[in-house]
Amino acid sequence: MNRCIKWNWLFLIASLWLLAACDAIHNDHTSNSKRILQNPPYAGLTDSIEKFPGDPALYLQRALLLSQHNRHEIATADYKKSWELRPEANTALEYISNLLMVDEVNDAVSLLKKGMQQYPDNPEFSRRLSEVYSQTGKNEEALQQYNSILEKDSSNFEIWYDKGMVLAQLKDTSGAIEALERSFSLQPINYSGLALATLYASAKNPRALEICDLLLANDTAGQQTDPIFMKGVYYSETKQYDKALGQFDECISRDWKMTDAYIEKGIVLFEQKKYSSALEIFKLASTVSNTNADAYFWAARTYEALGKKQEAVTNYQRALSLDKNFGEAWEALQRVK
Repeated sequence: MNRCIKWNWLFLIASLWLLAACDAIHNDHTSNSKRILQNPPYAGLTDSIEKFPGDPALYLQRALLLSQHNRHEIATADYKKSWELRPEANTALEYISNLLMVDEVNDAVSLLKKGMQQYPDNPEFSRRLSEVYSQTGKNEEALQQYNSILEKDSSNFEIWYDKGMVLAQLKDTSGAIEALERSFSLQPINYSGLALATLYASAKNPRALEICDLLLANDTAGQQTDPIFMKGVYYSETKQYDKALGQFDECISRDWKMTDAYIEKGIVLFEQKKYSSALEIFKLASTVSNTNADAYFWAARTYEALGKKQEAVTNYQRALSLDKNFGEAWEALQRVK
């Protein structure tokens, strides 16, 4: 047989086999979906849908029940049918959430844009579209949506916060601070305050302390640790080491499982060249959380500073086993070896 003809036949046979396999998988999936829908807790709704196939509420009810049981892929068809039969805003938003759960981002974006056109007075479609853009790395598009929402409602503290976080990702620190300040002034709650304090602390701006103190003043139960931790970070950044240690110790006394407080305390001691004390703290951190790559990385750095290369190698390797993308640990391991 001619070699070209032979290979064409082989390719044809392989293609037919692949198509048959795909059909089998699809049929299995369809069969499995039907079997699931015909059993509790969906059987009653399935019977009702068979009797009243034009009732959108039944499809939506079954879709929501499927979602509650993490049957998101099967639920997709029901959300779609309900939306097609009765295109209401709430149904669209549920359908969009489902599409995002099954990683059908493009379809979700298309439906969000359609929702914005059909329900111009409902800001949820624009807000959700902004979130999708932000989560998929389309920050400029996200900002356009946030600005559009704020033009209509400048008192929306959540949108100011979201805008600030996107600007922070774009390294526009001044813009991020301005947006987060607006959010915090409208609603002085923890997550916006902490995000703002983080930016101020990295810029060594004492406004970080003011914000943390405001948050702590509202903590009547005396249980918060994050504002105290952020004050410690500010003091560490500004080399006020004694004050930093005091804040990290306070965090640990309130929550002994707060691994980051141990690590930051150890880093302060490391910066002061108190290597033996630092090493004890990093060991504690790895005991509190034996899956924290930073604890082993800093222990390794401390061993390296003490001239104990083999111990440094071991801990750099542990850090990399927990986080294979830990670039600093990889570079340090090559250096020590």
